[in-house]
Amino acid sequence: MTAAAAPAAGRFAAWKMAVRLPTLTAAVTPVLVGSAAAFHDDTFAAGPAFGALLGALALQVGANFANDVFDFERGADTSERLGPPRATQLGLLSPTRMKLGMWAAFAVAMACGVYLTAVAGWPVVAVGLASIAGAIVYTGGPWPIGYHALGDLFTFVFFGLVAVMGTYFVQAREVTGLALLAALPVACTVTCILVVNNLRDIATDRKAGKTTLGVVMGYRGTRRWFGILLLAAWAAMAAGLLAEAPFGAAALGAGIPLGIFVYRPIHRGTSGRDLNPVLKATARYHLVLGLLWAGALAAS
Repeated sequence: MTAAAAPAAGRFAAWKMAVRLPTLTAAVTPVLVGSAAAFHDDTFAAGPAFGALLGALALQVGANFANDVFDFERGADTSERLGPPRATQLGLLSPTRMKLGMWAAFAVAMACGVYLTAVAGWPVVAVGLASIAGAIVYTGGPWPIGYHALGDLFTFVFFGLVAVMGTYFVQAREVTGLALLAALPVACTVTCILVVNNLRDIATDRKAGKTTLGVVMGYRGTRRWFGILLLAAWAAMAAGLLAEAPFGAAALGAGIPLGIFVYRPIHRGTSGRDLNPVLKATARYHLVLGLLWAGALAAS
């Protein structure tokens, strides 16, 4: 390898770390479910569905970059970090470079928004701008919502409800009760990912002055909150299959034992770095349950 190639390879690895590829399933899943709901209602449109997917991926990447740099600048990411390494924290990318990457990702999201606005109208503008603003103020700005116990609510709304129903809207030009039922399991399980992250980091977040819902609820309350979200996801699926998605019974039948398997180490008190595999398992569960749910909606 030449001397010039080595730094380039290092920069690529740093950006790959910052993108957090395993987290991108949280952007893909709601688009799949929203598109499946549109297919169920005979309103599926490939162009808007792809635009929603690209926009969601860009928003997720931009949010990851924002979280990387703003957590570092606020002192939440230090050498004591229990989770996966962060590019800014390790000095692999400067805060300036990370912020430029963040704005580039949001620019791609805005470009997708322009297309989707032309397709589905001005409500897309409001949703898109709110999503970008939320991704920035989650850990940035004078009053970051992720530092004031609002991260779970933000994740539930934007990466769950808005992502699924927004995908449905740009294809169907309306939002229905089925779209809401389709969104709830996605919203619950994507929030579960954050809950595990917050459970792992309660001690270090307290030390850094970062007030997550995990810090407020404590270890026992956070473990119970994970279980409540799982039950809510399954209840929404049950309501959906009783309403318009009878094939949801198969998705629910497979989803419950898989969810119990993921919840077991949390219930048994796993903590610290030992929760990192649980975090990955929770993200996989979010994707798998979403695929099962999307398949049930499309087939019903």
